[in-house]
Amino acid sequence: MAQLVKGQTGDWEIVIGMEVHAQVTANSKLFSGASAEFGAAPNSQVSMVDAAMPGMLPVLNEHCVYQAVRTGLGLNSAINKTSVFERKNYFYPDLPQGYQISQYLHPVVGEGKIEIDLPDGTTKEIGITRLHLEQDAGKSLHDQHPTKSYVDLNRSGCALMEIVSEPDIRGPDEAAAYLSKLRMILRYLGTCDGNMEEGSMRADVNISVRKPGGELGTRAEIKNVNSVKAVQQAIDFEVQRQIEILEGGGTVVQETRLWDPGKMETRSMRSKEEAHDYRYFPDPDLLPLVLTQDYIDNVANDLPELPDQKKHRFMEEYGLSLYDASVLIAEQQRAEYFETVTDGRDAKIAANWVINELLGLLNKNGKDLSGSPISAAQLGGLIDLIADNTISGKIAKDVFAEMFETSKDAPAIVEEKGLKQVTDTGEIEKVIDAVLDANPDNVAAYKGGKDKLFGFFVGQVMKETGGKANPAMVNEILKKKLT
Repeated sequence: MAQLVKGQTGDWEIVIGMEVHAQVTANSKLFSGASAEFGAAPNSQVSMVDAAMPGMLPVLNEHCVYQAVRTGLGLNSAINKTSVFERKNYFYPDLPQGYQISQYLHPVVGEGKIEIDLPDGTTKEIGITRLHLEQDAGKSLHDQHPTKSYVDLNRSGCALMEIVSEPDIRGPDEAAAYLSKLRMILRYLGTCDGNMEEGSMRADVNISVRKPGGELGTRAEIKNVNSVKAVQQAIDFEVQRQIEILEGGGTVVQETRLWDPGKMETRSMRSKEEAHDYRYFPDPDLLPLVLTQDYIDNVANDLPELPDQKKHRFMEEYGLSLYDASVLIAEQQRAEYFETVTDGRDAKIAANWVINELLGLLNKNGKDLSGSPISAAQLGGLIDLIADNTISGKIAKDVFAEMFETSKDAPAIVEEKGLKQVTDTGEIEKVIDAVLDANPDNVAAYKGGKDKLFGFFVGQVMKETGGKANPAMVNEILKKKLT
């Protein structure tokens, strides 16, 4: 359902399409053997090809093609058996060739779709228009000198996948869900690390507004937004900006804008170029890329279980809610951790311990799952102690906290601290008798109809046993004694 925004003249509908640039996970660049690793000293990873020295010819990196096809299949997209590299011509200081080798009319990946999960628990399909391969430009550095700009060509020639969506996104929540799901799929596939803070995944967000069901409005493109939160903030600002212009009788200009996180606003960067402005033409140094069906089938056979497949399997196989399944599949490592914990155990109990206890405590301590002091096998061992009545659920939380601090196994902590649950009916009965004898007025009140006092008696018994009495047995014996 479309998200409507109220203006002075009534409701407005938001229409969004996204172009996401994802750097391909590869050791070397798209057309040269130079390293594509992040974080090296400026201009230390630049080959003659990247620097556009005369006579240097590009050579296509086969692994980057494999990664693009793998991504296309992961996005449920058509793979084009023939694709063409073209020159996209424009001048910029960090583009030494004066053109970028990209794909335009004949991309390697065609139409597809992905499913996004929305905050209200519903799902929606977002269409993928295409995925094409292109080389990245270098980087202009404006903060190294008071009057000069420098150029770092380390990024020049790195392989990018530009993933273009249909204008199916209808608000900031859907945009966030789309970007998050796309990043999740790329990480599962191992085709892009999705580190937006390092610039290896950047989003261009095309935003327009219209009266509900009306003609599409003029769009503005917000360039190079580098976090999910920033995408949401940029959309919120830009939508209000466009509505105010239209309601004031003005017209929205088609242009490229930048998001300024300091001022929390978008600002004009340049008028939006059209494709003909770039004078695309097939690169004369590169033959068309031709793929066989066998090649595509081999890549398809090598795909992992993808997030949505895993999500639906968790719901069907383990009986988990959409929310729990979505949280657990958000990262591949998290899903694998959960499946180890739940092996042979109650899946809902396992999910509760992973999501609420472990992830909650990791988040509180600023750690991720890779830095967890409790292994999946150890957490499974703790759940076993609850299942076989060695400890109660309440004591399990204390044991869990100790495990988090020390990385010790649950049985060792229970043994050391003498935390085993009291399941001897005779022993429990003795404690109950003592509690009832010490509280004759409350016993009389309970028998007179004050049922809520039952909780008081349970609490007293648990207090006397240091929380070690089996709660179910306490309840059962107490009921018999009081009736």
